[in-house]
Amino acid sequence: MGVLAGFLGTILIGSHMALSGTLAVGSYSVLVFLTQRFLWPFTTLGTLVDDFERSMASSKRIFDLLETKEYIVEQEKPESIENLKKDIHFDNISFSYDKNSTLFKKFNLKIKSGTAVGIVGDTGSGKTTLAKLLLRLYDPDQGRIMIGDQDISNLSIESLRNRIGIVSQDTFLFNASIKENIRYGNKLCSDEEIVSAAKQSQCDEFISSLKDGYETLIGERGQKLSGGQRQRLAIARAIVRDPDILIFDEATSSVDNRTERLIQKSFFDLKKNRTMIIVAHRLSTIRNCDNIFVIKDSAVHESGTHDQLMSSSDSFYAELWNIQTGKKI
Repeated sequence: MGVLAGFLGTILIGSHMALSGTLAVGSYSVLVFLTQRFLWPFTTLGTLVDDFERSMASSKRIFDLLETKEYIVEQEKPESIENLKKDIHFDNISFSYDKNSTLFKKFNLKIKSGTAVGIVGDTGSGKTTLAKLLLRLYDPDQGRIMIGDQDISNLSIESLRNRIGIVSQDTFLFNASIKENIRYGNKLCSDEEIVSAAKQSQCDEFISSLKDGYETLIGERGQKLSGGQRQRLAIARAIVRDPDILIFDEATSSVDNRTERLIQKSFFDLKKNRTMIIVAHRLSTIRNCDNIFVIKDSAVHESGTHDQLMSSSDSFYAELWNIQTGKKI
């Protein structure tokens, strides 16, 4: 602002002097030229200072992230695991995000290997937290999580997470092609495997309709795609990973009913040789699961197949189902 004021002042005063005859026109032109040359370094300096301040603010955010205290600490010599095709047992776990409230207290849940299970419950009941605990994004305050006969706290975090795939409700995509976004799940997968995963996740049809197909750039965070299309790409990314445990955390929350039905059909093809955990608010998503766990008051309130839960007169699941299908208001 000061630089601009100085330049304008020179022009106005110089113009007045030139018009009044006290300053020759040639001298005025030289004055304007010299003023520009003199003020230009100050203009550049102002820009550099502004860029420097923004860079410092960005650097601070980066260093704050790098210096974040680790919540999860591995054993000194963690065990590796080749596959997770075993039963999962949340054994008497207690967990809270803060000291003021306890989310789980002596919680127990068993999931059989190779089955598709649904987990439902009210908002805030801890459905997503179970997935985070299994991935060791957090450790339980008490109790243990077993896969087969191994406590996951003794396992290498890398080997554990390499065998688990997750599709969350918050999908993150990169400013790259559709092919590269799917390949991010498995850097070694072939183009044929990418197409196969896209077909299983019901997104090959819309990809093929695009001008550049699998080479289409989707913009930052996939902004050129709809919410449902982004979600299906995330599912394809998880499929190419070929995990032993596949977690869907509200994975169909952004798709329409037709697409949801198509994805449901593919769910049971995906179940072959792996365990599937489907966290859902929309009960139609988990209707055909082998077992459904209903979380209420920090515990497994009831469990069973859809038909078993619906046949119970006092079933909380049946009440939720009737509300969602409009049979109860």
